[in-house]
Amino acid sequence: MDIPGQPRGRRIRSAAVLCGLALVASAVCGGCSTSPEPGPAPTLSAPTNLAPGAMVAIPGTLAADFNSLLPTLGGKAGMAFMAVGGDTVATMGDWTAGPAWSTMKVPLVLAVLNGNGNTSNYQMSAAITESDNNAADQLWQSLGAPDQASQAIQAILRSGGDTDTTVPSTKSRADYSVFGQATWSLSDQVRFAAHLPCLANANTVTDLMGKVVSAQQWGLGHLDNAAYKGGWGPDPAGNYLVRQFGLITTPSGQIAVAVAAQADSGSFDDGTAMLDKIVPLITKHLGDLPTGSCPKGR
Repeated sequence: MDIPGQPRGRRIRSAAVLCGLALVASAVCGGCSTSPEPGPAPTLSAPTNLAPGAMVAIPGTLAADFNSLLPTLGGKAGMAFMAVGGDTVATMGDWTAGPAWSTMKVPLVLAVLNGNGNTSNYQMSAAITESDNNAADQLWQSLGAPDQASQAIQAILRSGGDTDTTVPSTKSRADYSVFGQATWSLSDQVRFAAHLPCLANANTVTDLMGKVVSAQQWGLGHLDNAAYKGGWGPDPAGNYLVRQFGLITTPSGQIAVAVAAQADSGSFDDGTAMLDKIVPLITKHLGDLPTGSCPKGR
């Protein structure tokens, strides 16, 4: 949930790039290492402290550049990628999960589109393009009682491949919308984003995600051909989390991405500045990232 008064679009080309950019701990590519000496190539072992899906920082890759940037950012940050229509999530960074805040407005609007044809188009537009909290709360109420509303949004998450995230029906913090208080990990969020274009009525939502107001065009908003939604809010100590997720369209297909940052200062502005420094790495390595499309018939 956003706080009133705050400022508010190739397949991997070689085994070497695959290992450098999307190598998961459970599937290390032995072909990534070669030896000038005769005999079998040495076998690589995955570091045991990597989380599933963690990118391995081969020099010259996005993961390596991100690892070099991270200590300079002044806070915790994370990023996740997945090809649309793919099945492998790749993650990096030291931030992995936290409140969804207004990024949960995307499945909220999709739940309304799928279940309530009488809802105002204005409310759906305002909730996505402006992150309008009053409009989003009206959408939540249009889904029925709190238990019904939470289950409707959760059903959208499940249809989008997120099998873990739960949406609360009661507030744990009274001042913020209940759906934004759901804990949404980067890996679950990017998996949902990778399925989003393939879901019923998704075009309406993704079109709105491509029309975010200028004041919220930080981070992913600096990318060409990106459709995204941001969310931000403070923890109980007042430290802001700033996060975004969405889709990048390229000539060879679409990439789903999720990013998040929490500055050591706790400042909202410092959090958005962190994302502004991270996102150029995506542009630099865009040609190395896996892309895809929805299965035929979807």
